[in-house]
Amino acid sequence: MAEHNKSNPKHHANKHPGGGKPAATAASARPFRLRDALKALGPGLITGASDDDPSGIGTYSQAGAQLGYGIGWTMLLTFPLMVAIQEISARVGRVTGHGISGNVCRHYSSWLLNVVVALLFIANTINIAADLGAMADASKLLIGGHSIVYVLLFGVTSVVAQIFLDYKRYVSVLKWLTLSLFAYVAALAFAKVSWGEALAGVLVPRLTWSLDYFTTIVAILGTTISPYLFFWQASQEAEDQRVDATKRPLIEKHYGARKEFYRIRADTIIGMAFSNLIALSIIVTAAATLHAAGKTDIQTSAQAAEALRPIAGAFAEVIFALGIVGTGLLAIPVLAGATAYAVGEGRQWPVGLARKPKEAAAFYGVLALSAGIGIALNFTSINPISALYWSAVVNGVLAVPVMVLLMLMARRKDVMGRFVVGGTLYWLGWLSTLAMLLSVVAMGVGFFVGKS
Repeated sequence: MAEHNKSNPKHHANKHPGGGKPAATAASARPFRLRDALKALGPGLITGASDDDPSGIGTYSQAGAQLGYGIGWTMLLTFPLMVAIQEISARVGRVTGHGISGNVCRHYSSWLLNVVVALLFIANTINIAADLGAMADASKLLIGGHSIVYVLLFGVTSVVAQIFLDYKRYVSVLKWLTLSLFAYVAALAFAKVSWGEALAGVLVPRLTWSLDYFTTIVAILGTTISPYLFFWQASQEAEDQRVDATKRPLIEKHYGARKEFYRIRADTIIGMAFSNLIALSIIVTAAATLHAAGKTDIQTSAQAAEALRPIAGAFAEVIFALGIVGTGLLAIPVLAGATAYAVGEGRQWPVGLARKPKEAAAFYGVLALSAGIGIALNFTSINPISALYWSAVVNGVLAVPVMVLLMLMARRKDVMGRFVVGGTLYWLGWLSTLAMLLSVVAMGVGFFVGKS
């Protein structure tokens, strides 16, 4: 293609972008547009934003309310770890043309795949249930009504949109939904933040040797580094290749690999930075309002929104609640989609949100089943806070073997060809895996200490 364009100047001049002008001139002539900036980003942005789901908002609110500004350093710690493991996930998808589950089924035993996928299905489904419950409670705070009605509305809408909306349009909707997270930056305006203390909390780790403190750190690690994020980003890189006829897996078509890896890195860094900025905004808001007022018993995102009213005003409560609904609308499709990709790729079914429903009936069936069970759990007597706790436990336990598998695959030449992962990125990936392992061990120790 490059030689053809070079030998045919007319064809090259008419080809978008650039035309007959130098690229720099064309770029400088075009004013900055948010739509163009969002269009340039992809799976990394959506993955990072979906990490701040209503359940995560509850975790960050609880951390800020209980421990104040001093827990902010965890956002600085988790950032490089998140970037590394998500970039490796994306590279595996882009190089091989398959998601994590698709590669596991081709290179490892079926029992291992079945265990991983079953645990992912359970964790994601419980997480969907908890997120729907939080969105319903937030909507009830905003406009009243019955929570169950909102659960059905949000759950069914998410599933129908994934199944019937055009893929490119749907991805565009998800990207625009990431803007809802700025609600938590706006909420800072209503909090009397001690910026000196907040900055010190980010830059200077202050450890407190207590069970509650380390339990909170484990919860934050489990929220920021979650298995469904690995599966989603890898599968979306593979999906983009199926949608774009000019793309092939890099293991088959080596040309342009460096450019693709730069794109993946930039996309992932921006997505994870966005995720951690929002998480830090939530922690600081909770620290400046709830912790400062001595209200440390926050357990859910909806409770955090409600508690803000007497401290920071009704408008702060509204902004916080709107953010919960917006992030839930982003996270639920990612959770259900990651589950469907994991199951479908593992079974080697036709998968992908770009396919028509009749072309990938089993894939969409799993997606609908996961969301449907999540909806149904809200009709039971199961305590959503307890369910969320056990979801975090399953996620933490599952993350470690998935991350180990991912790191091993990233070094296998029969998986990655000439594009095996090495250098700093490789060691950061293992450091992220070790951090997750230590958090799971700490969670287990904390559980048994609490029982004794």
